[in-house]
Amino acid sequence: MASGLKSSTLELLKRFNRGFPQFYEQFVSSEIQLQNLRLAYRLYKTRRAVIEMKSESSKTALHFAYRNQSFLLSDIFGVLAAYGLTIHGLSLYGQIRPPMLVFIKLLVSRGSEALTDKTAENVSRAIREALADRFEVEEMLAVEFNLDAGLEQVQTEFYVDPVFHLPALVVEADNQPGLFYKVMYAIWQEDLLVVNANLLVWRGRTRLILYLLGPNENLIPEYLGHKIAEGVRQRLLGI
Repeated sequence: MASGLKSSTLELLKRFNRGFPQFYEQFVSSEIQLQNLRLAYRLYKTRRAVIEMKSESSKTALHFAYRNQSFLLSDIFGVLAAYGLTIHGLSLYGQIRPPMLVFIKLLVSRGSEALTDKTAENVSRAIREALADRFEVEEMLAVEFNLDAGLEQVQTEFYVDPVFHLPALVVEADNQPGLFYKVMYAIWQEDLLVVNANLLVWRGRTRLILYLLGPNENLIPEYLGHKIAEGVRQRLLGI
């Protein structure tokens, strides 16, 4: 827990952190906890998705906060794919109790450079439009990608994480255009809610570990998790 804070801020942070999985307070830095609390306050005041873009060296950090919903990541990653952005890093922390907020940081670039102010503005606007059902993500992506084509060399695995005490889905595939969007679209089709995520890109392969809640925001029993993992794999392969 962060030191040097007012007692009232510490108490507010403790109450805020109770909405997250057990590991959140233990494994997530005080800096990120406070940042997420700040984003939650902005969300509360404005009643609309919080989207911030900041340059980080040759990349752009996209910070996002909103109420978590199964279609959310499909929309966000669809917009990023539509604008031809490369994703270098992903961190995601979602609450497992009401109000079920989610906080995302994506590290992105375009042409190996940070986004221009104009592009960042357009991406932010497109994400808002997608969330409001005014930006047809699939229609725009269909111009660039064959959305019916399956991914190659896909592997999926389901397990219940013994440390985080959450169901987890591992998705691994060769790097290819539209990969993240297609993964998140498959997650949406299964009506799953992502509450934490880890990303590793190495030697032409992308490995995503997605910690999940099932339909109606329930925990996923192991027998069903294995069926979901196979269903996601088949969707991604185009079977």
